[in-house]
Amino acid sequence: MNRKILPETQIHPDALKFMAQNNSDVVSEVISAVEKNKIVVVGMGQNPVVKKARKVLEESNMEYKYLSYGNYFSKWKQRLAIKLWSGWPTYPQVFIDGKLIGGADDLIKFLGK
Repeated sequence: MNRKILPETQIHPDALKFMAQNNSDVVSEVISAVEKNKIVVVGMGQNPVVKKARKVLEESNMEYKYLSYGNYFSKWKQRLAIKLWSGWPTYPQVFIDGKLIGGADDLIKFLGK
């Protein structure tokens, strides 16, 4: 399935440049973690669904890399950049073996719990 995104031919070059640079350090950090770790959870503080995903992994004795970006009151621009990169609209974002599997409920289904 290909998700609908605006074609680059319909975006002004200045806007493309801004988009490419917008919080690229944060996106690069996530990409690097996903490449180097079997399991990565990208989340944020104070989010009970992120805590749920982490708890499931911990109770299953599964090692994972956790990346946290702010909370409901901070770092929303960084989290937005990650959402735009991945296409996943919520947190957590759980990656296993380099693939985005979804959020906490998707993790539970993936693990057969």
